Amino acid sequence: MLREIVKINEDLCNGCGICIPNCHEGALQVIDGKARLISELMCDGLGVCLGHCPEGAIEIEKREAEGYDEVSVIRQMIPKGENLLIAHLKHLKGHGETGFLKEAAGYLKEHADELEVDVPAILSAVHHSQAQAPSSCGSGGGCPGSAPVSFDRQSFRMAAAKPAFEEQSELSQWPVQMHLINPDAAYFKGADLLVAADCAAFAHGSFHRTFMKGKKLVIACPKLDHGKDIYLEKLIRLIASAKVNTITVVMMEVPCCGGLSQLVEIAAGRAGRKIPVKEVVVGIKGDVLSAEWI
Repeated sequence: MLREIVKINEDLCNGCGICIPNCHEGALQVIDGKARLISELMCDGLGVCLGHCPEGAIEIEKREAEGYDEVSVIRQMIPKGENLLIAHLKHLKGHGETGFLKEAAGYLKEHADELEVDVPAILSAVHHSQAQAPSSCGSGGGCPGSAPVSFDRQSFRMAAAKPAFEEQSELSQWPVQMHLINPDAAYFKGADLLVAADCAAFAHGSFHRTFMKGKKLVIACPKLDHGKDIYLEKLIRLIASAKVNTITVVMMEVPCCGGLSQLVEIAAGRAGRKIPVKEVVVGIKGDVLSAEWI
């Protein structure tokens, strides 16, 4: 499977940091005077950072990959020093990627005697850091509006006393826009996926209760959004790597919305993995016109 990932030419990079706030995923940081990709996991290959590098030091590298491999990433980072390793592990911790964090820590501990880095010092720095995602759009990382977050929806319900007539939100993760989501985020693994047209939630009055409950959500507009090839690649990764359990496509009855279902169909075919797909069509008056497994 092809993946697009940022590649930085360290000989050209002058460490100005202009690219950092333009990485929506928070995957770039200036470390030891150079812009560094601290997390291939969070890099979606969108390339927004490219146009903000005055030195032309950033490019998008398309390469064949079997999906994200934390141990391989750690091996590549070790020669670049302890500060990069610490930043990467803190990034995993801050985004709740505990599985990958354990893999990385386990590899470092197992090979501590062979490595030219201070493994105990690295793990101690990460252990005592705050477990939170970046809180600003400044030079420290990406915008918090696109930082991956998973919600404990049941706890929200117990904590908030809502009137009986008020609809409860069923959103259990953030972000949801297709350009911003990270297919390798832990909360997508084995999940039931809802792929919804932007307009559907506004048209159908009980969208949360009817379609979102128990599912992870991504939204897109097949007519107005640019970069649908990126959408296709992300859907392929959700099916092939994250191994989502089912996909429900909710789209409007207007002809252009059919493109959303087509994207999912193409992705399922290219992913090489059979997956149940349900197609739901919502009318412009909000009624469900059809719902069938395809």
